[in-house]
Amino acid sequence: MSDNGISITVELHGGPLDGQTTLVTLTDEDPWVGLPNDGCTYPGGSSIYAPDIQGRWVWQDDQPVRTP
Repeated sequence: MSDNGISITVELHGGPLDGQTTLVTLTDEDPWVGLPNDGCTYPGGSSIYAPDIQGRWVWQDDQPVRTP
């Protein structure tokens, strides 16, 4: 399997992970990332970040843990 994405390090803005950096892989799919975060609204959940029109990765929402 080939990797068609480009990995970059981005700074997160807003929300519970404000100011932290993370590695994201950009692909043709939606450029959202869900990061596990003990400090989000839902215990064990994830904080969702996505780029805005200026390219800054901005907090969108917190999501609960997905259960199978």
